[in-house]
Amino acid sequence: MTITEGFIEVTGGKVWYQLHNKESENTPVIVLHGGPGSSHFSMQDLKVLAEERPVIFYDQLGCGQSDWPTDERLWNIDRFVEELGQIKDALNLEEFHILGHSWGTTLAAAYYLAKPEGVKSIIFSSPCLSAPLWAADQDENRRLLPQDVQETLKRCEENGTTDSEEYKEATAVFNKHFLYRPDEYPEHLKKGREYRNPTVYNIMWGPSEFHVTGNLKSFDCTSQLKNIKVPTLYACGRYDEATPKSTEHFSSLTPGSKFHVFENSAHMPYVEEYEEYVRVIGSFLRSV
Repeated sequence: MTITEGFIEVTGGKVWYQLHNKESENTPVIVLHGGPGSSHFSMQDLKVLAEERPVIFYDQLGCGQSDWPTDERLWNIDRFVEELGQIKDALNLEEFHILGHSWGTTLAAAYYLAKPEGVKSIIFSSPCLSAPLWAADQDENRRLLPQDVQETLKRCEENGTTDSEEYKEATAVFNKHFLYRPDEYPEHLKKGREYRNPTVYNIMWGPSEFHVTGNLKSFDCTSQLKNIKVPTLYACGRYDEATPKSTEHFSSLTPGSKFHVFENSAHMPYVEEYEEYVRVIGSFLRSV
């Protein structure tokens, strides 16, 4: 099948995109990667979904193979919503599914609630739809870590030394529990590290997954989830930092939505349980 890639002009610069199987007449799915400031690299194996429909990846402005402008005023959710609309228009997407992961679900929700036209369904994969609830969940998760790790994290955050080596080592312990559990990282995950922009992440989120200090700190769209009128799937890993409890709560707020837990995954079931993830996502898309 064909693969088309190029750049789209958006507010602030040019965004790289890749379109698989544009010949298919089935409704395309656009993939919104996590971050902010990450890239599509970790999710690229989901191109297998293109066996049935067009699949669109793009690296959000400021990361990956897109432009990395230095204007910090660009790093806010409203501009990212605008960016997604500009990509939709440039690719002439009259109707499309959205598959968002982590921060990508934040963006998916904000986009749909502002511009629902053309969105056929939404997949909230490991959702972050309330930053305050996310922060509260991570406080609970941290209490499951070894005591010395908890103390290191707390001390560094209180002292403003979250860029220290000891904070990074303690964060790695958290990540092993709740982000990605296997011992070995696939090559494409390792490669993806080169394409992250920590500046975007720090401005919008903070120094770590669990210490939220950025401009998304007060984001919370839970009161609006009842307004989602398209088929919706909420999914997460059993050990996910996007906890099953909160993910199921979000699902309960969206009429008619579906909820699924990947039993052997943390925050990256699309890698940790790749075949099962593709099965569940593919089945949902076919059902819409």
